[in-house]
Amino acid sequence: MSRIGKQPVKIPAGVTVKLNGGLLEVGGPKGQLKRDTFGRIKLAIDGGAANVAPTDEVEGGKYWGLYRTLLANMVEGVTTGFTRQLELVGTGYRAQMQGKNLQLTVGKSHPVIMEPPTGVTFEVSKEGKVVVTGSDKETVGLVAANVRSSRPPEPYHGKGVRYVGEVIATKVGKSAGKK
Repeated sequence: MSRIGKQPVKIPAGVTVKLNGGLLEVGGPKGQLKRDTFGRIKLAIDGGAANVAPTDEVEGGKYWGLYRTLLANMVEGVTTGFTRQLELVGTGYRAQMQGKNLQLTVGKSHPVIMEPPTGVTFEVSKEGKVVVTGSDKETVGLVAANVRSSRPPEPYHGKGVRYVGEVIATKVGKSAGKK
């Protein structure tokens, strides 16, 4: 029995949840999300909550808690959305918007231009922080990781693109090792 899978998912007003065959569909004010469940779960909607149950205990039971969490993330995404914030640390490192694309100047010979996928938007704050926003948690995290991989933080000075609040373990330079 899954402790996570047993918990009901609260459905706010204005959000629709349907299971058409093996396709889980969630719609709300921030958009429409779909995910294939491969027929592993059953969905029961009671009042303002959705309960997830496995189709069979052997195969579907493995994915019970996973699909309950995915459903909860989809409901949260279509109501409030998800954001990831990144900051650029380094002399001359900056980000700016070029239409809907993000242009990064991160110490390369050319600017790095990133195009957002559908459902994801970029914003650059006055402090130079990059904000990735969207309704799908998985896509927002993947796009933020791609922005970070354009220049990951290096371990000696910590320069690069990092998540806000991320702690980079810096190494001691080679002059400290000589004696």
